[in-house]
Amino acid sequence: MFGVLMVVSSEVRAPHRLVRPFFGTGVLGGFTTFSAYVGDIRRLVGQGHATTGLAFLVLTLVVSLAAAWSASAVTRRLIARGLT
Repeated sequence: MFGVLMVVSSEVRAPHRLVRPFFGTGVLGGFTTFSAYVGDIRRLVGQGHATTGLAFLVLTLVVSLAAAWSASAVTRRLIARGLT
């Protein structure tokens, strides 16, 4: 959703300069729980599962960035074809 929103808000229309931060950080930020993410990693490490905690840390970041990039790429293609 983040990738789609950023493409639409910056490449389809030229909205007010605060629209992207409002939706990206404000609205979509409400769906993320960074504190829970960090808490889960700390709990795993604290319980002796450092490898699992590190894997969770890295994989969550990589998968999240890949999903945002993919959504942006697909949205750009749909916009170029006029399908949105």
